[in-house]
Amino acid sequence: MDRDALAAFYRGYIACLNARDWDRLGDFVAGKVRYGDEAIGLAGYRAMLEGDVAAIPDLRFRIALLAVDPPWIAVRLDFDCTPAGALFGLDVDGRRVAFSENVFYRVEGGRIAEVLSVIDKAAVAAQL
Repeated sequence: MDRDALAAFYRGYIACLNARDWDRLGDFVAGKVRYGDEAIGLAGYRAMLEGDVAAIPDLRFRIALLAVDPPWIAVRLDFDCTPAGALFGLDVDGRRVAFSENVFYRVEGGRIAEVLSVIDKAAVAAQL
């Protein structure tokens, strides 16, 4: 995929997440996807996302910055949400918090094959 196609692919992926269209997740994520150093596979990736949504019912993925250098996608995602209980080991308990996540994705064969993520947990702690 060229830069424009990869950017459009990523926006489709984010739309899939925000629609909670888990049955289409395999259109975007490889069956043997790696998250960090761990091979979690598509089922593990879906379970992780479903768990995130269960813990944060109003979770919405918002692209703040997007850079594409095939096969890599670099993005800063912004979140403004109300977790139901704990978040990143912090007792949020229904308070609204805002934070960002910086993520690198490697796309292989038209699917996300690798995800490297850093979440600004300190931003959440500072709001509590």
